[in-house]
Amino acid sequence: MKRVVILGSTGSIGTQTLDVIAEHPSHFEVVGLAARVDGELLQEQAARFGVRRIALYEPHASIPPGMNAIVDLATMAGADIVVVSVAGVIGLIPTIEAIKAGKDIALASKEVLVAAGELVMPLVRKHGVKLTPIDSEHSAIFQCIEGAARPISTPQPPSSKTLRLRSGQAHLEEGGTGIEELILTASGGPFRGRSRADLAGVSVEDALNHPTWRMGGKITIDSATLMNKGLETIEARWLFDVPIERLRVVVHPQSIIHSMVKFWDGSVLAQMGWPNMRLPILYALSHPDRLPNTLKPWNPIDTPQLTFEPVDDATFPSIRIARDSMNRGGTMPCVMNAANEEAANAFLRGEIPFLAIPDLVEGTMARHDPLDPTLDNLLASDVLAREIARNLIQAL
Repeated sequence: MKRVVILGSTGSIGTQTLDVIAEHPSHFEVVGLAARVDGELLQEQAARFGVRRIALYEPHASIPPGMNAIVDLATMAGADIVVVSVAGVIGLIPTIEAIKAGKDIALASKEVLVAAGELVMPLVRKHGVKLTPIDSEHSAIFQCIEGAARPISTPQPPSSKTLRLRSGQAHLEEGGTGIEELILTASGGPFRGRSRADLAGVSVEDALNHPTWRMGGKITIDSATLMNKGLETIEARWLFDVPIERLRVVVHPQSIIHSMVKFWDGSVLAQMGWPNMRLPILYALSHPDRLPNTLKPWNPIDTPQLTFEPVDDATFPSIRIARDSMNRGGTMPCVMNAANEEAANAFLRGEIPFLAIPDLVEGTMARHDPLDPTLDNLLASDVLAREIARNLIQAL
């Protein structure tokens, strides 16, 4: 029995996590729930699962509010694993404090590692906790690496490199099976195949009409701009301790292959399944075990045509922008992430056109000189980047 705290329980990943747990009552118990604003749904969830401890980020009459309340929940005695699925950088401090308290982490919030991977991953190793990814792409890579892992004592070519699992993390080391490349797949979003000119007047409704996944508003816009793959590239760099040059994105419209690992001998392992977040959620919770479930298994006969395309970087520059932030280092990925969040939400509110999103991100980055990625610098840079982005939005 694993005792679970869920940060972001009222969002898309959070509600699906509760559905997964409800199907496995002998394996998981929910002991804490937190959300950002939806106190009514949070209380309904607590009543449904018999949860006594809840917290809300925004002020509330009857629920403990604020960051301290969420941190108290994430570090509570008796909890084994903390699911981090809150939107935005507000998940960073609770994640850090949960790691310091010895809690395992099931991570769905991209922003935690995008903004502060250089800070978070050393803490994971220092405190000996396990961090398992919930994102389907990173779960796929995680599973492929596990499937290829061999004992360290096995003789290997001296010049190769491999990714080894240490305390739930994969790390690049000399020797071993030799990871050549990690390949993230992208559906291409609702605008796959369109030119930049085609995107000049697209509506919010157009951008939210994702062909294969059903997600929250902001992440769906990230999928439309392909920024989600830029964020996932940075996240994978920290999760698997791989240089960003050895990470690649390919467009796979069917969303059946969730990611691939290419080895130095040319072999490629892929993890496949229907586009459904419940499976990676379940694996993140149950790892290293695999539990039976009611999800429809993928059948190759049902999808006989699996196709792949290169990313159109000219029309969708977000992956390049994210890589540039990583190459510049320090607080720059944090600034990029904050600016993108502000721009995507401004588009959702109808304040800016779709094509302005990546332009605003680059404009914000151009006004920032990277600092060392300490927690104080990251939090301050996040605030400053949002202020710069909002000013640019108002100037349009």
